[in-house]
Amino acid sequence: MRIITIANQKGGVGKTTTAINLATALAAIDKRTLLIDLDPQGNASTGIGIDKDDREFSSYDVLRETASISTAAMQTVVPNLSIIPSTMDLLGLEMEISGVHGRAYRLRDALHFHQEEQADYDFVLIDCPPSLNLLTINAMAAADAILVPLQCEFFALEGLSQLLQTVEQVRDSLNPMLGLHGIVLTMYDSRNNLAAQVMRDVRSYMGEHVYDTVIPRNVRVSEAPSFGKPAILYDMKCPGSQAYIQLASEVIRRERRLVAA
Repeated sequence: MRIITIANQKGGVGKTTTAINLATALAAIDKRTLLIDLDPQGNASTGIGIDKDDREFSSYDVLRETASISTAAMQTVVPNLSIIPSTMDLLGLEMEISGVHGRAYRLRDALHFHQEEQADYDFVLIDCPPSLNLLTINAMAAADAILVPLQCEFFALEGLSQLLQTVEQVRDSLNPMLGLHGIVLTMYDSRNNLAAQVMRDVRSYMGEHVYDTVIPRNVRVSEAPSFGKPAILYDMKCPGSQAYIQLASEVIRRERRLVAA
């Protein structure tokens, strides 16, 4: 079971869209996948069609240790894809467990216990809130690697630098095995000269850490969440969906190289 945290401290970079569609694409190529929604807004849960009234258990219950991974996981409309949804209760979690020993390892411990008992997932993807708080720290402490969606805009490199510093801090203090799986460039508009320049700068700065796949700005991808569907189900042939399918294949190839190494 490989655990990949999808994170960026900056909002509006396509993080949740990436989490939903990458999880769907992995499931579509027969990888048993679990998506964990750790954002109190619950956009990943809504975007994959989980109604708020149907969320009997959530990631909040897992982090409070009142529900296991298997209890909280819900099957989605996508075969091979389950989700642990989010609720607004997560907003109060940090205050509730602020003084508890091992609070940064709540998610890691729950996932390790599940793997020992069931081992029924190939991939676990964790969607984080757009901030550095106890939820994001739990996600990074639990992960094998971090995947960073990066919008092709002026402040991209500045935000990336801050995030990489956070990853180093987590590696030093909580999770020495945490690696950088890759950086995926999102919302790319080929008509925009600035977007092309940002892409060149990021590739020059980060080299092979940047995925070959680039996610284009695409109306169909933006529309899909309002229908409670991943873009890949909403319109599989649109450029955005095709890009996420390519990204899933690239993630698998990187995983194989890591195993071979």
